[in-house]
Amino acid sequence: MEKEQAIYLANHIEKSKPVSYEIRKLETVSGTLPKFHQWTNRKKTLAAYEVTRPESDTCYYFLFIDWHRNDIYYLVIYAHDKSTTCAEIRQIHMLEDGPHLVWTYKPFKRDGKNDQRKAYFKQMFGSTTVQIKLPSSPLEVDDFFRQLFKLCQNRIKADKIVDTFNFEN
Repeated sequence: MEKEQAIYLANHIEKSKPVSYEIRKLETVSGTLPKFHQWTNRKKTLAAYEVTRPESDTCYYFLFIDWHRNDIYYLVIYAHDKSTTCAEIRQIHMLEDGPHLVWTYKPFKRDGKNDQRKAYFKQMFGSTTVQIKLPSSPLEVDDFFRQLFKLCQNRIKADKIVDTFNFEN
């Protein structure tokens, strides 16, 4: 996404007062997010948030960051323990009802079971591509977060499905 689009989203998050989520803004220093994770060090960061859903005690970090240092900004969502990213979203497509973030599930595990993960994701969630409408005002941030949390939880489920079922037989 372009820098302006990332700023637009961050501004809506800042102005929002979502009912189901708590937002804590993380401090950036000189446009970066120091001491967060080795993958984020010295990368331009427009804004970063810790977003918690108290009802389910679920929390993720949302970073608006120049992920590949090429002036293309991503919404990178980190697991709360910062062990991995749950989603790295950069594409915005204009659909009938407005702009949407577009993300595709593409597992890159090195165990030979990525086809099973993709098949599970598609079967359970309808497609390997997820489209999430951008909030057009701060009032729509609650639903935006709901969809992003669902994306992360579905991705985690799909990644772990090979631990749940034996696909060898």
